[in-house]
Amino acid sequence: MLPLVALVGRPNVGKSTLFNGLTRTRDALVHDEPGVTRDRNYGLCRLDEEHPFAVCDTGGLTADEEGLAGATARQSRSAAEEADLVLFVVDGREGPSALDEKILSWLRKSGRPFFLVVNKTDGLDEAACVNEFARFGVEKVLPIAAAHQRGIPHLVEMVRPYLPKDEDAGVVADDGKRMRVAFIGRPNVGKSTLVNRLLGEERMIASDVPGTTRDSISVDLERDGRSYRLIDTAGLRRRAKVEEAVEKFSVFKTLQSIQVCQVAVVMLDAGEGVTEQDATVLGHVLEAGRALVVAVNKWDGQSDYQREQTKSLLDRKLSFCTWAEQVTISAKHGTGMRELFAAINRAHASATRKFTTAEVTKALEVAVETFPPPVVRGHPAKLRFAHPGGDNPPLFVVHGTRLKTLPDSYRRYLENFFRKRFKLVGTPVKFIFKEGENPFEGKKNVLTDKQLEKRRRLMRHVKKR
Repeated sequence: MLPLVALVGRPNVGKSTLFNGLTRTRDALVHDEPGVTRDRNYGLCRLDEEHPFAVCDTGGLTADEEGLAGATARQSRSAAEEADLVLFVVDGREGPSALDEKILSWLRKSGRPFFLVVNKTDGLDEAACVNEFARFGVEKVLPIAAAHQRGIPHLVEMVRPYLPKDEDAGVVADDGKRMRVAFIGRPNVGKSTLVNRLLGEERMIASDVPGTTRDSISVDLERDGRSYRLIDTAGLRRRAKVEEAVEKFSVFKTLQSIQVCQVAVVMLDAGEGVTEQDATVLGHVLEAGRALVVAVNKWDGQSDYQREQTKSLLDRKLSFCTWAEQVTISAKHGTGMRELFAAINRAHASATRKFTTAEVTKALEVAVETFPPPVVRGHPAKLRFAHPGGDNPPLFVVHGTRLKTLPDSYRRYLENFFRKRFKLVGTPVKFIFKEGENPFEGKKNVLTDKQLEKRRRLMRHVKKR
């Protein structure tokens, strides 16, 4: 296990900016509005290649202990309790505040080692900024400017001696071995509640208030001998209703999560059925070509009649993706979790399956023999052979002639035939049709002297008649 460094402080002091600077990423959502970060966000700092360490970004601590502010505070305290070192970030421009003193008192009671990091010192006298916080009585104080990456290398050097020595600290787990599963959906359908249920702890802030989750948070999970990376995302609303800049960034991060995941779990509310926005969310997943599992949440609150009506509605409105498995779950009570993971594993196995050219060409031959291509302008298309072109989703490249004349209905037939033959579930199947080049295209046929004389005789004969 890598040593962990937690960033704590009041809202809008630059913790997320410092997190991005330490991890050299843009994983944390940064905005001038206070309280943007709510959930714990973990990353890896490799600025010291010999001694990498994990970094945890937390939400701002406030005096309010109720509602979302209280839940954010609990997340920050949990991060500090599990950390090997805490970086107490303060605002050098605003100076010390009563809330800073309250956080400092709590840190001292926790018994965790901590540094005082004075941020936003760019353009100011660093010595004067540090002196303002002298009354805190903290031995280790470091002025930085996270937005300009100033002072971060020195911070890493100061952190190193205070982290526990770990023989495996230089070994970083390969994230490519973990199955990346993203939970997508409208606001308030239970994505964070489901992730918390799977983890068995309050890892994400779950609330009845729509839009509680603002950032895409990744969490690792081991289940039944398999490794997963669960990605909790912000809810996607209609574009016309997205007005705040923070929400626009949240939507962008969600779309990024769809691109990087291997399996997308689209969550629906059983009480509302499939709305127009649900169809839009599904469209984003299909456009990205990701494996898909439809999870119908809040199933426990439905009567038998309502369940029959909901199933009928789902079958009718999700007819464009019948290959995706539908699982009924209750994130609140934990029912349907085994079925959900079974569907996720099947979708991932289908999306990442490896094919050989021989089996793909044989499947194409059987498909053409069973249902030949239609005749267009007196000639049918000839599908000669095929080979695999990639995975996630499975891609097949078909070679032949007159392939441009294949109607969409025949292309859909090939897709369904391949899916049925190879037992592919929960993943889209894509085809690329390539026609062979005509070697005589663009070349002028020059007649020989004998051919020219034959042509003249033929023309004289035609004129006589």
